[in-house]
Amino acid sequence: MMCSRRSCAAIVVCCAFVALVGVASPAHAQPKDVVDTAVAAGTFKSLAAALQAAGLVQTLKGPGPFTVFAPTDEAFAKIPKADLDALLKDKAKLTAVLTYHVFAGNANAADLAQLKDLSTVQGGRIKITAVKGAPLKVDGATVIKADVPAANGIIHIIDTVLIPK
Repeated sequence: MMCSRRSCAAIVVCCAFVALVGVASPAHAQPKDVVDTAVAAGTFKSLAAALQAAGLVQTLKGPGPFTVFAPTDEAFAKIPKADLDALLKDKAKLTAVLTYHVFAGNANAADLAQLKDLSTVQGGRIKITAVKGAPLKVDGATVIKADVPAANGIIHIIDTVLIPK
């Protein structure tokens, strides 16, 4: 069966549209949890190793929602090597430090900007500093990228490892 130029063109346009929608549709992609999203970024190797050492990976792969203040590898590099090695060997202290970076709930940058502080999973409170025209700060750490979405929460990338008081 032959088609006219007009019907052939319509078929080609429809097929192209279906192919484009199929490729671009987020329904085909499995959203990643906060752990897999951080690992996929490639700049959180130290955080991933610390989460593994503390036994927190499965917890943060859970349903959440979680807001994670994720320090980069550069943030971990600011900690003297001997101190970091000692922290990684002390599971209780490491767990306290890591859970101080987590809020049980979704808090995007706009939400955080309205707050003075925020309770963490560790039990402490982190200070929030929001000044119009300046980057958001949490306990003195600068949020270098906010609102990274994940299937079970949101990630804010920070430049310093937060230490509970």
